[in-house]
Amino acid sequence: MLVTGGTGAVGGHVARWLARSGVPHLVLASRRGEEAPGAAELGAELAALGSRVTFAACDVSDRDALERLLDGISGDEPLTAVMHTAAVLDDGPVDRLDAERLERTLRVKVDTARHLHTLTEGLDLDAFVLFSSTSGMFAAAGQGNYAPGNAFLDAFALWRRERGLTAVSVAWGAWGGGGMAEKRAVSALLNRHGVPAMDPLLATAALEQVLTHGETAVAVANIDWGRFHTAFTAVRPSPLFEDVPEAAGTVDTGAGGDAGDGGTGPVDGGFAGRLAAATGRARRLLLEDLVRRTAAAVLGYGEAAELDGGRALKEAGLDSVTAVELRNRLGAATGLQLPATLAFDHPTPRALAGFLDARAGSGSSADSGSSGEPHSEALAALERALAGPDAADGAVESVLPGLRSLLGRLEAAAGDRRGRSPDADLDGATHEDVFALLDRELGRA
Repeated sequence: MLVTGGTGAVGGHVARWLARSGVPHLVLASRRGEEAPGAAELGAELAALGSRVTFAACDVSDRDALERLLDGISGDEPLTAVMHTAAVLDDGPVDRLDAERLERTLRVKVDTARHLHTLTEGLDLDAFVLFSSTSGMFAAAGQGNYAPGNAFLDAFALWRRERGLTAVSVAWGAWGGGGMAEKRAVSALLNRHGVPAMDPLLATAALEQVLTHGETAVAVANIDWGRFHTAFTAVRPSPLFEDVPEAAGTVDTGAGGDAGDGGTGPVDGGFAGRLAAATGRARRLLLEDLVRRTAAAVLGYGEAAELDGGRALKEAGLDSVTAVELRNRLGAATGLQLPATLAFDHPTPRALAGFLDARAGSGSSADSGSSGEPHSEALAALERALAGPDAADGAVESVLPGLRSLLGRLEAAAGDRRGRSPDADLDGATHEDVFALLDRELGRA
């Protein structure tokens, strides 16, 4: 039996499970083969379990190298199954991805699967198992180069089955036990998003069930539905998990929240006090620094300085999940009641800081509700901020999308008060309008 990525953490756990299951000969392929860290210990462990082990140093995404490896497998012990566990993670914000980083992750997943298919198509395999990832099912923050290859594996398994060939693709959540997901930054991100790592013994037990039941494409993951589904559907509803009982009834309830809503943040508990004591330009600069530091932490940037205050956060990798986390962290730091669409209505750090400045100046905290805000004074303050002598360069351009969105919602609300049908303009509504409507209906505005 061939295991690609066989000396990696996941491949090693799979090899141990196969050895415990009585597989007599395991071929573990990886770039470094027996020179890989931990290979000697793994080999000894597998031998103690009763399996003979062959380590092969091979770039399995290279067709010629893979063909030589397969040709070297003895005819007395023909290849009976393939476990394609090899993977490369190179996570990062969308604006940091280039062709090289995309190719690096795709080659290991896609090219290897295609070569394995071509080179084993004439063999009578008992199993052709592709290790996919849940990142191919739903957009995982920072994995724009990793998700496509996994989605390909899911489709490729179906393609093989339609042609009468054995295949199954398992879209895995994170594995514990030393897998890539246990790197501190990755693990923290997964926990915040509600997808903590699985115990390897539980994962391999699930794999055994998948193979026993003859599945073609299946997902196996450890999901904290209260956290994951709330964030996944906070900006827009999704039918993807509507048949999952555990996901039913999870609703985003915290616009202000505490630090637990968004994980450990980069701001300290005394920020709200410093904000209350600051005025004018000092308060604005304090908020700009907060927004940039918080956004940098949420989006995986090393330093706040890497985020341009006038650049849209979506261009830096912001998605619906990280938008909710950003909103929660800012709400926890400032004590303000903030909408779920905060980062979409105010798309740049500078615009977002301006919104927070206006809210902080008007005293719109989580406890103040909506009573008595002086609209005329707020409009005057906005005009001074955008057109006054202290206005930052590009201030108007940075907030125009949010202003247009706000104006559209105000006009729609005015029309409703005049007796117009609430569904009259639904077909022409922008996505910001729909998000705002959802916010109001769910009690998050």
